[in-house]
Amino acid sequence: MKVLLAFAGSRGDAQPGVLLGRELANRGHRVTVAVSPNLVEFAAAHGVSAVSFGLDSAELLRAQQADRRFAAWNPIERVRALRDLQRRGFSEAARDLLDISSDTDLLVTGMACEEVAAEVARRRGLPSAAMHFFPILPNRAVPVVPAAWGRRVPGVLNLLGWHALTRTRAWALAPEIAALRRGEADPKPVVSTAIQAYDAELFPGLEVQLGDAPVTGFPVVPDADGAAVLPDGELSKWLRAGDAPVYAGFGSMPMTDPLEVERMVREVCRRQGRRLLLAGGMFRAGISPDVAVVAQLDHRAVLPLCAVAIHHGGAGTTAAALRAGVPSVICSVQADQPFWGRQLETLGLGATLPFAHVTADRVEQLLIRATDPTVVLRASAYGMRFRDDGVARAATVVESLAPLDHPASLPNDPVTTLKIGGDR
Repeated sequence: MKVLLAFAGSRGDAQPGVLLGRELANRGHRVTVAVSPNLVEFAAAHGVSAVSFGLDSAELLRAQQADRRFAAWNPIERVRALRDLQRRGFSEAARDLLDISSDTDLLVTGMACEEVAAEVARRRGLPSAAMHFFPILPNRAVPVVPAAWGRRVPGVLNLLGWHALTRTRAWALAPEIAALRRGEADPKPVVSTAIQAYDAELFPGLEVQLGDAPVTGFPVVPDADGAAVLPDGELSKWLRAGDAPVYAGFGSMPMTDPLEVERMVREVCRRQGRRLLLAGGMFRAGISPDVAVVAQLDHRAVLPLCAVAIHHGGAGTTAAALRAGVPSVICSVQADQPFWGRQLETLGLGATLPFAHVTADRVEQLLIRATDPTVVLRASAYGMRFRDDGVARAATVVESLAPLDHPASLPNDPVTTLKIGGDR
């Protein structure tokens, strides 16, 4: 079976597609992974056939940060900002996917370009699947408002709210979809599946409301690929030389003042008498007795050696902290991040605050709450039961969508093996 995996967005958005591509290739399928132009090298370096589509994801992140409407009090302005962001690059992504899907049996995508991929699959008459890294299918269990009072919203209002958000996303892209459909013949009916790529246990009462939607778990590197190993060198020695540090890192999120962010987390850790491990290419690299700053690292290897993780709340980094059994302090920026922050706080697995509201005093209070012994024990207990077979289960779902006139696997195809670390 020939599978096209289209995963737009940041490195964290693309990595599940690369992992799934590796698994499907290992099962004998012919796989192509399409990612944002700035991430083709990242995907190809890990052994999958990679091509580009759409716009540079870093540019889109910067455009969102620069749009003041996302921080407006007026909800209409925020909706308009979301509409404009979703429309940006739609036609380019659709054109590219149409070109590279001409010889494809099945199309799989992520959340960042679900609507684009669905239209391409519909036009090509292909079965498709979308990996959801957070529960966005309409439901009663997940608060539609990621605020402290959101948990008091009645379930029926949550259901209505998620339906409204679904309709808003469709409305935002209606002109682009209409343009793509203009002049085409009636499409063939196709199968479309929403793979729930997270742990439904984190959302009590959700799984029974998902109907037939398969829940596969977080798409992480499995332990069967080998134990994560710390790189030799100064960082490895630093990690073993003292108490478990505070990890801080914000993935691909753009920052207007990285120096101020670094100063803030240094000050918070100094007040609490804790060592700091700060990760990110925007920070000044260097290692001293109390602070280590590195451009990037493997969460699977490092987070189990940390006391707590301060991060942006992307699904991949959230999963890495949960897997490591450490509490999270989530300073959310956008998209599903505030929902993850609020949910982990509700479950007693961490604390949260919007990144726009962070100060040294506020982050210190969150750090104190997240390192309370009861939170630490709860996070550790969850880490012990974390499942790492999410990618394999997702691959099985994808195989079940194979067209009847194509084999589920091609056992004589070469097998690609790769190791992946990193963040989302």
